[in-house]
Amino acid sequence: MSPREELLADAAVASGSGASPGAQRRRSPLGLTSEANEEALEAGIRPRLLAEFVGQRALREHLEIVLEAARRRGQSVDHLLFAGPPGLGKTTLAGIVAAEMGASLRVTSGPALGRGGDLAAILAGLEHGDVLFIDEIHRLSRSVEEILYPAMEDFVIDIMIGKGPSARSVRLDLPHFTLVGATTRTGLVTGPLRDRFGFVARLEHYELAELERIVARSARLLEVACSTAGASEIARRARGTPRLAIRLLRRVRDFVEVRGTGEITAEAAREGCELFGVDALGLDRQDRRLLETLCVRFAGQPVGLTSLAVSLGEEPETLEDVYEPYLLREGLIQRTPRGRVPTSRAYAHLGLEPPEVPEHDEGDDDGARLFTPEGGK
Repeated sequence: MSPREELLADAAVASGSGASPGAQRRRSPLGLTSEANEEALEAGIRPRLLAEFVGQRALREHLEIVLEAARRRGQSVDHLLFAGPPGLGKTTLAGIVAAEMGASLRVTSGPALGRGGDLAAILAGLEHGDVLFIDEIHRLSRSVEEILYPAMEDFVIDIMIGKGPSARSVRLDLPHFTLVGATTRTGLVTGPLRDRFGFVARLEHYELAELERIVARSARLLEVACSTAGASEIARRARGTPRLAIRLLRRVRDFVEVRGTGEITAEAAREGCELFGVDALGLDRQDRRLLETLCVRFAGQPVGLTSLAVSLGEEPETLEDVYEPYLLREGLIQRTPRGRVPTSRAYAHLGLEPPEVPEHDEGDDDGARLFTPEGGK
């Protein structure tokens, strides 16, 4: 068996089948579970072509030029890196790149590639022009990255055959492919890896009008009647994120089918979102609980991250990565050297009166001693 055949066999074993990766791409799944049906439904909502993609106007224009230039030259697209918060369309763009180039899409993630052999097996199974999408690429281990460098630059990989004194290194040529990486933590992508991408783009949160178009388009695909006002009401609560907008649309659809007339109006969208705990600013129950803890339990005083996490029964990393970004972006909380504090807008949103401003200065020594050092995190 040749080195390439050995790697293809490893890829088949890792995926739980004896078929080659190419055969797996062509086989359609049967007997979908409810979760798989949901994923298939979401995949059907996603745009397949760049012309159908809503928002990210500058990125869309740049990508049009890159794809058209590659098509005219008859070459694979340069390696692409998409960065930005979750739910903004990085995975969708990877699928669009493959569809626009008429190529197959292979999907994996950084945490799933634990060993260098895992990545080598996937690379050996690629065909000319294929698109390899690696989600959360910043979580690749160092050993896996080392294999990726020559594959991205020279389209070759070096593998070890055998063990002990008889081991030998074999260099395999790879077909030209396109690597599309996605990351929510641009700063954690190592410099050598980031420099090997030919095009790096950051996705931004969407405008209200763009989200309204996404909700209206998704409603048509889901075959649910949705008025313009209903789409606008859902879009306002989506935090500038298409994934959240589509999720809210599906929940409101359930609401109007069970308790409404089957049509999503502004009033039905409002009632449905509030029933599922999403208020006018897009805050859910845990978001409001965090604000209430800062405003009521700690009376607006600075609170350290660890103390806040213990009060809410959450991990500190969860507060930093999941809840705080949106609250900070909306100006509902602030990070100070001594901890997290609510803003006047947070009190107004909760219908509370803000406390009187303390007489001591922000940098007063006595005030600083009242709070633990963890607040400076």
